[in-house]
Amino acid sequence: MTRHFVWMALLVWMMTAFAAAPAMAQGGPAAAPTSTVEVQPLPPTAQAPAFDAGKATNAYLARIDGEARAKSDSYFEGGYVLILIGALYALAVSAVLLFTRISARMRRNAENVTRSRFWQVTVYILQYVVLTTILTFPLDVYTNFFREHQYGLSNQTFMQWFGEDMIEFAIFVVVAAILGTLIYAMIRATRRYWWAWAAGIVVAFTILGITVAPVYIAPLFNKYTPLPASKTKSDVLSLARAQGIPVDNVYMNDASKQSKRISANVSGMFGTTRITLNDNLLNRSSEREILAVLGHEMGHYVLDHVTRLILMTGLVMFAAFGFTAWGFGAVNAAFGGIWDVRGIDDPAGVPVLMALFSFFFLLATPVTNTISRTTEAQADIFGVNAARQPDGFAEAALQLSEYRKLDPSPLEEFVFYDHPSGRSRIAMMMRWKAEHLNDADIKAGPVSPQ
Repeated sequence: MTRHFVWMALLVWMMTAFAAAPAMAQGGPAAAPTSTVEVQPLPPTAQAPAFDAGKATNAYLARIDGEARAKSDSYFEGGYVLILIGALYALAVSAVLLFTRISARMRRNAENVTRSRFWQVTVYILQYVVLTTILTFPLDVYTNFFREHQYGLSNQTFMQWFGEDMIEFAIFVVVAAILGTLIYAMIRATRRYWWAWAAGIVVAFTILGITVAPVYIAPLFNKYTPLPASKTKSDVLSLARAQGIPVDNVYMNDASKQSKRISANVSGMFGTTRITLNDNLLNRSSEREILAVLGHEMGHYVLDHVTRLILMTGLVMFAAFGFTAWGFGAVNAAFGGIWDVRGIDDPAGVPVLMALFSFFFLLATPVTNTISRTTEAQADIFGVNAARQPDGFAEAALQLSEYRKLDPSPLEEFVFYDHPSGRSRIAMMMRWKAEHLNDADIKAGPVSPQ
């Protein structure tokens, strides 16, 4: 085809030349017209302002130093210890229930209440949840009340905190009773592959929770109201429409009654989607920061991170149940007689299952954190491309340093961080800015520190 086009072009050129030749001959030779051509030097190419992404990152991080940096590091690093303490505490509680045969007595109590094996599990689970909540209450109070006040993060009195803790307890009792009863029904029905079915049940409950929590659970703790008309609301809705998010309102909750943490989310599934920001974000942050944070949250929705997290954590859950099924057989063969646990279908073995789960998820901490951290990093880059507020996001990352260590070692970040560190996030924003310095909105935006 190319060769044919060449030949056709050559033929057209020759015909045009022959047709023009007589006319040129009749006119006779003529002098070519002349004119003076003024040559002007081209204007110099516009130079982007000097900008070093690394220097800008370090300059942002340097804004949090001294006592503030030490306090942030101390709070977050204390969380590393609490992960281990929490796992060991759970193992200790399970050991107490098993070696004292309290768990076996709770099973006998359930058998005295009903002859149905199905409902015996429900009665056992209710006893188990109440007792373990009492046993773990001291650690709960320290971790979620006293420690939060120690670092100036909580705004609640003890009774306010305790009231919300009891609401969480009531929800957990209902969910645990239903979930535990169904899992043991599956154990009795399938025996060999119960662990796979049980993992599927947990994933199904996770999907249900994601769907109903924004509408039915979250309002138990906070009041949700439509954000009043403002430029911020208009900009957030415009950003949402541009990303194809099906919402027509923005909601605000009164999270300041609990803590000073800034937060926002785009939550829900199957028609329950809503955009929410808390009053801390609204009152403590600039509009640049608000749009940066909302851009990140919209990234979770547009990139379908709910599905990604369900699939990834579902795989982890299958591994956890598989490990637990294997571990139960080995451990109960050695100690089942001492504990009076008859087998895998005996609800008295719940503490064994929970101990194995605690051990598995302690070892899986880097895996579960990496799943979450990489998802958050994807939302970060989506957010800055959507909202185009790299400095706003960097400033929001500094606010998060109140309870997140800004500059960990790479190994520390890999093992313990379920979000990218402050350094990682700010560096990402500054690299993005370096590639967009000549964009009109970035030129007109704030100047990053250097």
